[in-house]
Order: sequence, then structure tokens, then C-alpha cells
Amino acid sequence: MAISLPYLDKNVFTIKDLKEKGSANLPISVRDYFNEGSMDLLTIQDNEDAFNRYKLRPRTLKDVGAVDTSTTMFGTKVTFPFGFSPAAMHALAHPGGEVASSRAAAKNGVAMALSSYSSMHLEDVIAEGQGNPYMIHVCFYKDRRKTLEITKRAEAAGFKAVLVSVDIPVLGIRPNEHRNNWDVPEVTSAEDVALAIEHGVDGVLISNHGGRQLDGVPASLDALRECAPVARNKIKLGVDGGFRRGSDIFKALALGADFCLAGRVPLWGLAYNGEDGVDLALRILLREFRTTMALCGYVKPCNLVNTR
Repeated sequence: MAISLPYLDKNVFTIKDLKEKGSANLPISVRDYFNEGSMDLLTIQDNEDAFNRYKLRPRTLKDVGAVDTSTTMFGTKVTFPFGFSPAAMHALAHPGGEVASSRAAAKNGVAMALSSYSSMHLEDVIAEGQGNPYMIHVCFYKDRRKTLEITKRAEAAGFKAVLVSVDIPVLGIRPNEHRNNWDVPEVTSAEDVALAIEHGVDGVLISNHGGRQLDGVPASLDALRECAPVARNKIKLGVDGGFRRGSDIFKALALGADFCLAGRVPLWGLAYNGEDGVDLALRILLREFRTTMALCGYVKPCNLVNTR
């Protein structure tokens, strides 16, 4: 007989609930900076809607009594194939900032990417780690020495990978930020994945920056489906954009991703309840991911990868 699991929080049952509750605690300028995107917000909405275009096929009479969601990222074991994208300025959501997010990531054994525009020193963020992998995000500044300095600091501190933004020659136009007086960022095509392989990179993150750069580009999940055949068995492939359910992670893996990242999820968690809010977000996603795996007849993420 199936056993119903207890609720993790009396007010928040899903990531969408977390967005609503967390956003309500933020000033409108911060809320819109986190939640809005470029121009007409077509891409930001399509990132989420894309997951609804792909359906799950339940399986029966499969032994799923011992589901193991763990996998490896950058040579390090993680609880499940999920982590935090390099979102900027976590301290706008909560004074604990990236340090609080890092504690939650470490507690749950997941990866975390730190933005070049972090509120906290990278050394302080990774100091909260417990063996979980960390990535540093860098842009190519006009002064290349600055880029090199950040990279060397991250390497010395123990970061496992460098995420390099190669698609931000200018910032996208975000009307809501201008209305709120804000002046204040990854590939999406098979051709760019092929170029990345040609240049010897270890992996590629499929991302449209959460719809914050060029509006009207393909949803990350749709771009993933195009890029996955090019990357298969050659380089690791990550994807970020629109993840709101554990089942979304399952779908991304089925379409060719090796791991998934989300940037806004920890921000909503911080805004809701600091470190505990981020911890809640991860537990919600892990529970949903494990449930989806079991109902679809899979006991390990690697089994899912091998069916592509």
C-alpha cells in the first residue's frame, strides 16, 4: 500500500508556492529584478511552458523499491542531478545571501554556481561546502586581468568548474528594471555546441539566461533537444531555465541533459525564509524527482540517460 508523505511546510507545497510567498516579502524593485525578464517576457514564460509540451509515460510492474537519485557532477557525487545557476546578488533576497544558499546546497548535497555579481566573497561561500561541487561564473571583462584573477581565486578556493558566459555582448532590455530605477548576466544552438566541442571545453550549459537577455529565443528545454545529439558521448550537457517541478528535471534528463540548474529557485527560498527556505526548495524538488522516477519505473538517473 502506498504511503502518503507528510508536508514539508504548512504554507509552501510547491516551487510556485515558494515564488508567491517569497516574492511577497520583497520590495517591488527587487521582486521585479528577480522575477521579470527582457522585453515582452515571451521567453521567460516559454521556459516554463516548454515542460508541459513533453509528457511522461508511467510504468507498472517495475521494482522501484530502492530509488537512488544520486549521480556525479564534475567528478563529485551529488544527491540528485540539480544545482543552483549563477544568479546575482542573493543578499537582495535575504541578508544571508549566497552564504545561506551555500549552506542549504551543502546540506542537501547539490551543486552551486556562484555569479560574478555575487553579494559575498567566493571564499566565504565555498567555505560552507561539505564536499558538494561549486562552479564559478565569469564574464570576459575588458580588463582580462580581472577575469583571470577571479578564476585563479576560485581555483585556489576549490571550485570544480568555470562557467563562462560567451553570449552577452550587451545586456538585454528589461523594462521593469527601468521603471523601478534599476541600472544594473551559455549557448542555445547545436552549432554553438559543435564549436564548444571543437574548442575543447568540458561541458556546455544550455541557457537563455532565464529570459533576461534576448526575448523570443527558444525555450531552454527545446534548445536542449536540438543540442543533445551533438553533445552525446562527447561533452557533458547542462540546462537551466524554467525548472519548477522535480518532474521537470526528469524530462530534461530524458531529453539529453546530464544535469539541471535553476537560478530563481534559491532566491525565492531566501526571500521566504533564508537558508531554511532554500533547504525547503531543494527538498521539494528532490521529493518530486524521486516520485517521478518511481512512477515512471526508474531507480537511477543513469538508467534514464541510457534510454535516450
